[in-house]
Amino acid sequence: MSWEPEANEIAARRRFSEALGGEESVARHHGAGRLTVRERIAALTDAGSFREVGRLTGAATYVDGVLRSVVPAPYVMGLAQIDGRPVAIGGEDFTVRGGTSWGSDRRKGGQGGFVEDLAHEYRIPLVNLIDGSGGSVSSARRRGHTVFPGIHGFEQSAALLGEVPVVCAVTGTAAGGPAGRAILSHWSVMVKDTSQVFAAGPPVVQRSLGQTIAKEDLGGSAVAVDAAGTIDNVAASEADCFQMIRRFLSYMPQNVWELPPSAPCEDPVDRCADELLSIVPRDRRKPYDMRRLMRLVADQGSLFEIQPSFGKAVITAFGRMNGKVVGFIANNPMIYGGAMDVKAARKQTHFVELCDTFHIPIVFLVDVPGFMVGLQAEQAATLREGMRAVYVSLQATVPMLTVVIRKCYGMAGMATCDKNGLDFKIAWPSAEWGSLPIEGGVAAAYRREIAAAPDPKAREQEIEAELRALASPFRTAEAFAVEEIIDPRETRPYLCAFLDAAQGRLAIDRGPKARYGVRP
Repeated sequence: MSWEPEANEIAARRRFSEALGGEESVARHHGAGRLTVRERIAALTDAGSFREVGRLTGAATYVDGVLRSVVPAPYVMGLAQIDGRPVAIGGEDFTVRGGTSWGSDRRKGGQGGFVEDLAHEYRIPLVNLIDGSGGSVSSARRRGHTVFPGIHGFEQSAALLGEVPVVCAVTGTAAGGPAGRAILSHWSVMVKDTSQVFAAGPPVVQRSLGQTIAKEDLGGSAVAVDAAGTIDNVAASEADCFQMIRRFLSYMPQNVWELPPSAPCEDPVDRCADELLSIVPRDRRKPYDMRRLMRLVADQGSLFEIQPSFGKAVITAFGRMNGKVVGFIANNPMIYGGAMDVKAARKQTHFVELCDTFHIPIVFLVDVPGFMVGLQAEQAATLREGMRAVYVSLQATVPMLTVVIRKCYGMAGMATCDKNGLDFKIAWPSAEWGSLPIEGGVAAAYRREIAAAPDPKAREQEIEAELRALASPFRTAEAFAVEEIIDPRETRPYLCAFLDAAQGRLAIDRGPKARYGVRP
């Protein structure tokens, strides 16, 4: 006797699931310029690799004991591959009840869902495609009582930050729990103009505060990415978003017990770009293109910038050196002269923790005159956030190499050195360092002497000239207070040699670095 009738019922139930919220709902979704969750998974993952879990889950309707329809649960998830590597992947189905949580004893996705357990148990990356608003007050009517926040809490979401790469893509409107989950990630991305993220949407804001505001103005990329840094990167389209996810994961190991994947390198290790010899102006007040400098040093085409439009005084990017993954942290002299403001400090802190968690060595390209100063900087708690950056760099255990391009001053300069490690500092001949820049520092340290001089301005300039001669990097090198001064053109081969040598150290240090890894 065959089980063909039951097999036919499985196929019928799958068709209900694949229909999502129905033709009208799907058409409205497409009309808003958005893909459905199934289309997103198909576009992001390797062709034919998705193995769905929970496809038959939903609310069924029976007539005289015969199945008539199934409204699928508003979440699609399972196991797939991205560039040949397994991932756990899932996302809300906005075409069913706007992607609101579906009450059940065991959830398919979201915080505390099967997809998070899959990532945890199999030690594989988690990709969240977020397009929903989480819970609803209507659930109290179904249960007959209210529950405390976190009945499906963030415990597993937080634990995963110390175990496997977690990527969250806000592909639609995210509020409540899904919005919170977007933050509990190692890297997040949203789509310009068609996705928004906020703690609560315009109806709640209007009711609570009396403010009438459009959802794009409340949580679009101009707010969430550029102004607040709530989300890391913004994509021009969903296709661009999926490409960025693939790119980010290409730098990540599968979990903290493995090392990042190396890639074949066709860029010669001994490539010495002549342009580096003149990229830094002799006029110390003139900026230069640090991103151009980074491209000349890293493997060609390998840089992937994290948070490019937030905390612009520092540049954070993944790249490769001789095919091996590296985290670059570079000060940007085109913004505040490279001074570290509160946003740059937050950005640097998170990136150091990210690299440290996944065993990615760090290269600092330093041109920092210190913390940002002034009333606004103090009101923004720049000092506190800046010292957190120092604190985190002292806690990091991955190899860190410091290349001083120009300025390295003050407490902000401390955040660029491997003080609890090898403390290996390389300098260009354009480099200078100290507790304070000579300008301003002289006025403070020699205030009385300058004031007593017949020509105070001339005396201040005389003292600055005297100290600038002592500040020559060659004087410091004579005392072995800087480990090496190099021809700028030698930067790439020099770094490649030491980063290659550090791979054995990275292999020894595999495993979790802390209970929760990276703080959101």
